[in-house]
Amino acid sequence: MKRFKLITIWFILICMLVPMRGMTYPGEVTRKLTTPGQIPTGLTYDGEHLWMADRKDKMLYAVRPDDGQVVKKISSPAYWPMGLTWDGEALWSVDVKGGIPLSENYDGQVYRVDPEDGTILHTVSAPTGTPRGLAWDGRYLWCVDNDKDQIIQFNPDDGTTIKSFKAPARDPRGISYDGEYLWITDRTADEVYMVSPDNGSVIIIADAPGHFTRGVTTIGNHLWAVDSQSDALFRMKARDDTPYRRSNATRARVTYTHQITNFGPGDVKSLDIHVAIPNNRPNQEIKDDITYTPEYTDVVTDQWDQQTAHLSREDVPDNETVQLEMDVECTLYDVRYFIYPDQVGTLDQVPDNITSRYLANNEKYQYDHPTIQKAVKKALSDRDTDNPYWMARELFNYLIDNMYYEMVGGWNTAPAVLERGNGSCSEYAFTYIAMCRSIGIPARYVGALVMRGDRASLDDVFHRWVEIYLPNFGWVPVDPSGGDRDLPRDQADAIGHLPARYLITTQSGGGSETMEWTYNSNDFWTTDPKTYVVSDHYADWAPME
Repeated sequence: MKRFKLITIWFILICMLVPMRGMTYPGEVTRKLTTPGQIPTGLTYDGEHLWMADRKDKMLYAVRPDDGQVVKKISSPAYWPMGLTWDGEALWSVDVKGGIPLSENYDGQVYRVDPEDGTILHTVSAPTGTPRGLAWDGRYLWCVDNDKDQIIQFNPDDGTTIKSFKAPARDPRGISYDGEYLWITDRTADEVYMVSPDNGSVIIIADAPGHFTRGVTTIGNHLWAVDSQSDALFRMKARDDTPYRRSNATRARVTYTHQITNFGPGDVKSLDIHVAIPNNRPNQEIKDDITYTPEYTDVVTDQWDQQTAHLSREDVPDNETVQLEMDVECTLYDVRYFIYPDQVGTLDQVPDNITSRYLANNEKYQYDHPTIQKAVKKALSDRDTDNPYWMARELFNYLIDNMYYEMVGGWNTAPAVLERGNGSCSEYAFTYIAMCRSIGIPARYVGALVMRGDRASLDDVFHRWVEIYLPNFGWVPVDPSGGDRDLPRDQADAIGHLPARYLITTQSGGGSETMEWTYNSNDFWTTDPKTYVVSDHYADWAPME
């Protein structure tokens, strides 16, 4: 057997990019204070103090953000205060009981409140029966409804709904507006989301600070949120320069086998097996040595810089099996990117060595085909933008709306897949790459071995997805087949997120002389006439403590 030692500048660069201990990231708690009440709900900021609603006390508290000390308290306008926001002069409080404490048939009410003495200045019916959070955008109010799972923008004068979207997940509780984006908490998912106010798209997914997080507000680059399970007020990072976060380190040993069996009756005259060699990446660290059994013949590098361990054999008789086995010890990470659209550069900032390779057209992509061109034009018709993130996101949304996942066999071309309306993960990848490249966004695919279910598992299905190049962020994972979900949060989870279950082996812009259009491994053979040969490949996962 032979060992392949990973000595590559790529490893050094990856280590430099990985967020180090002590660096902050969106959602990281940087301050924790005790709330004045036991069931805190709404939260807002008036430019000097944090205002907090408490359902049990039926009070509104003004507290200092540096130490949580109460500097003022007024009675809530009704009996079940939930959302709270500030319009620059007065507080707005949304109440789910509508002022009728014992009624089961009620509509939510929204009150404009004088912060000096609690005088109700204006009352309007909420646009929904079970409003929770409340936000002010300078003209309109926003609320979330955890019964209908909606985000609603409405007129503060008469309650008329301006527009509404599906909530990110199934239990929205708090909402805030930072001047550009909405921030929404979800109690069941224990997450906080940055959401586009234009179409409800989830952009950032961060961990909530507690298990019953309700109200949320923003101060500069920080989020503040209240949690009614821990009775705590949390300050969290909303923005920084950390491109991604790594968590949930998972150690595993993976044995990948590529096997060729000659069932005869003739001989296999020549046989070449190529097994893709995995490298260190943001989602994975490979132990220094990878073991191969038997010894490979040589290491081959294709035009995409993909290295493969190559085994060459001749004159393989009938009833003989030849295999190349790769044994890898690795640590996998859950990786989540934090991509702020306003921080993404322009396409003319993409390096020439990226565009020259990853904008190329070929027989799988055919992005000049009328079917691709028509789909791209339709996908971008509702958004006038040259921001690469939003263009890529609209193409992603188009595939969600116009395709469904199905393993139908074969890897057809991008135009054929779009016309058919369904595809495997590989076909989704080819189609998305074609659409991205057609508008100048560099795109490539990666392929991986997958830990399925238990950490000790067998994988013979594997998975492939896309990476797109976003200026100022670099290569970002996008799984278009993984976005075929119902909830906006789950759709967004397929953009810039990889769970700790993938060992990426292959990175490619398209077909090559070694891997062709496959991933993980590939083989070539010549045989005598009427000779039956079977190729098999699988990964055996074993956990390591």
